[in-house]
Amino acid sequence: MSTYQVGILVGSLRKESYNKKIAQFFLEQENPEFSYNIVNISDLPLYNQDFDDDGDPPASYSRFRDEIAVLDAFLFVTPEYNRSIPAVLKNAIDAGSRPYGQSKWDGKPAAVLSSSIGAIGGFGANHHLRQSLVFVNILPMQQPEAYLGNVQDCIGSDGKVELQKTKDFLLSFKKAFEEWSKKIIYEKGQD
Repeated sequence: MSTYQVGILVGSLRKESYNKKIAQFFLEQENPEFSYNIVNISDLPLYNQDFDDDGDPPASYSRFRDEIAVLDAFLFVTPEYNRSIPAVLKNAIDAGSRPYGQSKWDGKPAAVLSSSIGAIGGFGANHHLRQSLVFVNILPMQQPEAYLGNVQDCIGSDGKVELQKTKDFLLSFKKAFEEWSKKIIYEKGQD
């Protein structure tokens, strides 16, 4: 049995980010079929096509592109900034989709989990992110959707997901995502 490699992209750079704590929850769940790792996007300069046109992309672009190229699936965990996605996450999508015709995202399954300290759980970010993912031909899971509202109430003083109902939801979301990923990866292998 092979192990599927999943990259988690966290849309917040903040040291004590709730989204990083949610990503950590996924890292701590054992499943011999799936291995989760956080992909660093904090060192990517703003995308500029001149880097690729000049044949001299920043080392961080090369590292990032090589890292995502070998991954089987992606989990995006993001806050909402001004009813949309954080710039750092959009920048990572752009950097991974270039140079034109060499996207590292193409045809891979993904899931989106958004959160906010407000009640709507990052709804705007979730849907804006899906627009970009579809355009670069990432195949986002449609159901279940994942919006964590009042996320600060889900995290304990130790920095871990504390509420049992949140843990249960995240585990059911993870299971659905893994089933979705296996289906897409299998179908892609049948071509």
